[in-house]
Formats: sequence, structure tokens, C-alpha cells
Amino acid sequence: MHSHETYTQNVSIIVQLILVLPFMISFITYFVAVILSNQHKKKWPYFRTIFWILGHICAIVTLIGPLAELTHVNFSAHMIGHLLLGMLAPILIALAAPITLFLRSIPVEMARRISCILRNSYFSFVRNPIIASILNVGGLWLLYTTPLFNMMHESSLLFILIHIHIFLAGFLFTIAFIYIDPTPHQLSYVFRSIVLLVALTAHSILSKHIYAYPPNHVPTEQAELGAMIMYYGGDAIEIGLVYLLFYQWFKRTRSSILAMAIPSR
Repeated sequence: MHSHETYTQNVSIIVQLILVLPFMISFITYFVAVILSNQHKKKWPYFRTIFWILGHICAIVTLIGPLAELTHVNFSAHMIGHLLLGMLAPILIALAAPITLFLRSIPVEMARRISCILRNSYFSFVRNPIIASILNVGGLWLLYTTPLFNMMHESSLLFILIHIHIFLAGFLFTIAFIYIDPTPHQLSYVFRSIVLLVALTAHSILSKHIYAYPPNHVPTEQAELGAMIMYYGGDAIEIGLVYLLFYQWFKRTRSSILAMAIPSR
């Protein structure tokens, strides 16, 4: 890894603020939307708001503050940041159902227009589990097995773009498998389960690859510890994602069985 002075020079506080600013804006916007929604509809669930807060905390501590500074000089800390920003924060934020809240808090006509946009073929394409997995897990393979990882620490612009990609790809990956917000063109649970299994396997193999073949300029000890954090920490978060998918599947199947069991009048 480069020296702390080099990182401090290339990843300044301004870069950190640029990365944190969108999360601060979305954090405040959510609470404004809750107030507007509660004025005309039933109270927004508190647990959704808690998920929103926790998700933003995970993202923000990765991008600014002591952990953010440490990730620039320590690969193990960098991997903790990857788990928080690219895996845990997206799941928590998805569970907060931000699109549902947003549509509830705006005028009906505007909500209908936005719903039409969300049904656009482009969004359906990138939300496909296969595409989302390529963008997410494939992006990580590209980052850690090519010179891109070192280039990221030599260019502030590239550093910003990669961190934006890590979060957005992680969020897209999450909502491709678990449906919390309204999701047009829903895919079967069997298909999503198979793709998720393949994606999680690819993520685990990447962690083993990092353990055996560390990125350039990363000390072996840090690479091995970072790979273990990615492997075991990733497994813990992935178990949560799998649980959510199977829980939704169970609820859907149970509802269908009950509907068939109750005779129609």
C-alpha cells in the first residue's frame, strides 16, 4: 500500500465530503418524506426509518472519519469498508423502502409518472439478477484483480467513481433479489435463488483469490486478513440476504396455499 502521506494528498477531505454529501441529502429527504406522508396516510412504520438510519450510518462511517482514513493505508480496514458500503448499507437502505415512501409523499399525478419511468425497459434490464450480479460481483473482480485498485488511490476522480459504483451496484444487487419497493416485471423465486447462489459463490471465490494473490502493493499479511474479513463477513451479510429472499418466498407460497384452501363464496 502507498504511504499515508500519498493517500492524504490524493484522497482529501474534499473528496470525502463529495462522497458523503448525497447520503446526507438522502438522509434528510427521507425524514421530510415521512412527515409529508404521515399528514395524509397512515403512519410510516418506525422500523423502516430505523433501517434507513442504520444503512446511512454504515455508509457514512466508511466514507468519512477514522475508518475512512484507515481504509486508505490498511487493506483490512478497506475490506471492512467494502462490507459496510457495498453490502450491509444497501440491504438496510432497501429495507427502508425509500421508493414506496417517496411515492406516498408526492402528488398522485407525479407518482404515476415516476411509476411509469420505473417500468422503463432500462430499469428492468439493470434490475435483472444476472445483470445486477455482473455489475456488483463482476465489478469487484475487476477492482481487485487488475491495476484498477492501485489506480483508484492515485486519482481522486476514480476514487469517487469507484465508491459510488460499489454502493449503487450493491443496492441494485439487493433489490434485484428481494422485492421491498414496487417492482414491475417480478421474476420467479427459483430463478432469483439460482442466480444468487452463483453470485455468492463468485464472491467467495474472489476472497480466496485475494488471499492467494494479493493486489499489487498490498502486504501479504493485510491481504490475507482482508480476504478473511471479506469471506466470513460477507458470508454473515449474505446469510441475511438469503434469509430475506426465502422468507418472502415462504410468505408468497403460504398465501397461495391459503387462498386455494379457502373456498370461494
